[in-house]
Formats: sequence, structure tokens, C-alpha cells
Amino acid sequence: MSFLKKLFGGGGGSEGAADGKPVGEAVEHKGFLIRATPYKADGQFQTCGTITREVDGVLKEHRFVRADRFASQSDAADVAIKKGRQIVDEQGERIFS
Repeated sequence: MSFLKKLFGGGGGSEGAADGKPVGEAVEHKGFLIRATPYKADGQFQTCGTITREVDGVLKEHRFVRADRFASQSDAADVAIKKGRQIVDEQGERIFS
């Protein structure tokens, strides 16, 4: 029965889907706001996050997902913040292009 629920979208939880819920506090880095949003995938937590910044009066957002997976949500969140900082350092506002 649980196989059928998962197959047809019932009771499957957030497995494999980004739920968009931030974990921990947002971090400001060079005028950008970085949030960790790891999600459950194959029994582990996938590294995922968002980078936002106001550009010309418009709030822009860039979502990133990395292949890194961790046993704990907090470890995935820590790496997401580090990856977000790295993206900002390397690309700056170009991430919104």
C-alpha cells in the first residue's frame, strides 16, 4: 500500500522534492542574502540554497542545488551557506543574468 501512495503522490513526505523551507538563519555576504534550503533525497539531505539581492528595486533570487549529500540536515545547510558564498565571490550579480 505505501508503494502505491508514493507512486500516486500520497503520504510520500518530502523525499526528492525541494520544499523551500530555510534551515537556520540567512547569512549576508557582500550585499547578498544566502539561505540554506536542503531537502531529503534518497535518505540523505541534498545541498540546496537560495541567493537573493535587490537589483534596481526588484528582488532577484537564484536557487542552487549541488550534488553533495549529507546524513544530517545541519551539515547540508552548513555546506549550502559555504557554496552560496563561493557563488557570490565567483559570479556576483551575474548569477541573475
